[in-house]
Amino acid sequence: MTITFLDPHGKPVAANAEPGDNLLRAGQAAGLPLEGTCEGQMACSTCHVIVAADWFDRLPPASEEEEDMLDFAAGARRTSRLSCQIELTADMAGLTVSVPSQSNDLRRM
Repeated sequence: MTITFLDPHGKPVAANAEPGDNLLRAGQAAGLPLEGTCEGQMACSTCHVIVAADWFDRLPPASEEEEDMLDFAAGARRTSRLSCQIELTADMAGLTVSVPSQSNDLRRM
């Protein structure tokens, strides 16, 4: 299935993923600046994405722990999520998310 990421400059990037993958790994595989420092342990917000409004309510809700970490995310909005916490399912084909312009992947420096 294909997930569309809008990179920090607004350029669409198509990412191929399989059900069971998580959004963080799909974005990293597509070369996007999603650091994921804590490797999905919800101890950072370096995998923060902004979910397209028409998709936000279709995703499983964020846990209280995820909401707490989003308080630290640069550029967080109402539809912000941690990409490491979104496990992809077949019905998420076509999902669109934006990588905030404040994203900085220190793995690439």
